[in-house]
Amino acid sequence: MLAEAVRDVHIEEPRAQAMAAGGGADKWAVPAAALSSGKPMPRVGLGTASATLGQAEGRAGVAEAVLRALGAGYRHFDTAAVYGTEAALGDAVAEAVRAGTIVSRDELYVTSKLWITDAHPGRVLPALEKTLQNLQMEYVDLYLIHHPISMRPSTAAEGGPVVVKRDLMAMDMKGVWEEMEECHRKGLAKAIGVSNFSCKKLEDLLSFAKIPPAANQVEVHPYCRQKKLREFCKERRIQLCGYSPLGGKGTPWGNDSVMESPILKQIAQDRGKTVAQVCIRWVYEQGDCVITKSFNETRMRENLGIFDWELTDEDRRKIDDLPESRGNYDFLVHESGPYKTVDELWDGEITTGRRNLTALVSSD
Repeated sequence: MLAEAVRDVHIEEPRAQAMAAGGGADKWAVPAAALSSGKPMPRVGLGTASATLGQAEGRAGVAEAVLRALGAGYRHFDTAAVYGTEAALGDAVAEAVRAGTIVSRDELYVTSKLWITDAHPGRVLPALEKTLQNLQMEYVDLYLIHHPISMRPSTAAEGGPVVVKRDLMAMDMKGVWEEMEECHRKGLAKAIGVSNFSCKKLEDLLSFAKIPPAANQVEVHPYCRQKKLREFCKERRIQLCGYSPLGGKGTPWGNDSVMESPILKQIAQDRGKTVAQVCIRWVYEQGDCVITKSFNETRMRENLGIFDWELTDEDRRKIDDLPESRGNYDFLVHESGPYKTVDELWDGEITTGRRNLTALVSSD
């Protein structure tokens, strides 16, 4: 039972390319969602954010993981300036072209994001140009505003916290979005969108946007279902894209309830699937695109094994009854910032969560 809002376009290339690369016949043809601009987005992608923002894996380690994902059939890759993985993704894509795993970069769907230190008028285009330099690419398929907030750029020290709470400030959304639109007009971003935006913040953006956002990437999993936001986006032809479909366990933004859930474990046992497959399938059935994250090749392949079965109505009812909470909860909340409470940050949409302490965020 798939959400009617998504207009799927079936992409057969991953199966053919993976088999040509020696991946075997167990590859899935990944459907893609038609967006309001740019080419269709494959409904399942590989994320490159890690708990250490790429430091533990290293550039070579991330590149090797991306190459494994290409061999498994992934053609949609998600990165961001703050993840520290753009260069590694670029290395892997260049190597894949040289090796003949893919014919050209154009076969892929690549998303990156504008970090909050560059979410200022005058800094957007240079930030995207730096991203493209890192990626060794002429364009990204989708460029997102990472968060609906800005931070003073001078305080972001190399190797230090990526969020300094005392330096958070309100974003000039109109000025930043106008520059996002210019990136689109220049062909540097085939589509533009946002991430971590509530209905209210999207409404504000839509009130002046000449080019509406094509997508909104947010936390989505069985414990953070985003029903209100999904309906809002569906009505306005904004594709919802879910990150942390497994709850992001082990990350600073993680919700450990998901993978430890007795309900989800029972559903997985009943269906003969893994908990991860149940979660990804559930997000997929909502009509969302979904960003999975595993650098383990076996789990990469398992995470694509969601297209030939469905959850039952009873499974869906059990998931709908789960208590909701966020993993990405209060990182951007501070008494001196534009959002002084969780309710202000998320505008009343799923305001339960757990405060996670991390060296990536300075509470000063």
